[in-house]
Amino acid sequence: MFEPTLMNNKVLVVVPTYNEKENIESFISAVHQHLPGAHLLIVDDNSPDGTGLIADRLAVEDLTLHVLHREQKEGLGKAYVAGFQWALQRDYDFIIQTDADFSHDPKDLPRLLEAAQTTDLVIGSRYKGGCRVLNWPLPRLMLSYGAGIYVRLLTRLPVMDPTGGFKCFNRKVLAEIELEHIAAEGYGFQIEVTHTAWRKGFTIKEIPIIFADRVAGTSKMSLAIAKEAVLLVLRLAFRR
Repeated sequence: MFEPTLMNNKVLVVVPTYNEKENIESFISAVHQHLPGAHLLIVDDNSPDGTGLIADRLAVEDLTLHVLHREQKEGLGKAYVAGFQWALQRDYDFIIQTDADFSHDPKDLPRLLEAAQTTDLVIGSRYKGGCRVLNWPLPRLMLSYGAGIYVRLLTRLPVMDPTGGFKCFNRKVLAEIELEHIAAEGYGFQIEVTHTAWRKGFTIKEIPIIFADRVAGTSKMSLAIAKEAVLLVLRLAFRR
């Protein structure tokens, strides 16, 4: 259950979007329902389907909703860096990152924020204490779980779900990891940010979540993104 005292601190939910018109309005509503008082930042990469325009319309009457428009699609990592830098220029205490496609259940937002009161970085984990992924074909599930093993073996990062994208940061983490030096543009961004925070000595906690595949829209995963992540892990291993 949501604890109102958690909102004594300023909270920002950062949501990168690209062609999410089928999800964006209901997702914003769900965040308001489960984390009342939090602000949202939609980081839209000039979605051809008008996602950014929908967000602009909603923001006219919603003072807690902000929209950051980027000129072109440059990848998930670049969108998050832009959103995090926007947050650091303002006085938010906690920054949550999540997807707009409901693969991360907004009901879990209070759990992330609660855990973040005593931990620097909280990860909503699909694989902590078991596997809780719904509606994925077996090959994709094996690839995701295997990626976690690959990351842990090469980098020694003590995280069961290093590619997970549902996180809550204490602002001091984002202020110290030098966002301008984060190189990954795709899903490897999730690994690089967590690994960098760990190397800098920040505390990390995983809490179990149920992850469900999107029911509307299309996935942004590609072979190029997967290749980038593989090479990134090798680079992080040499850095270690």
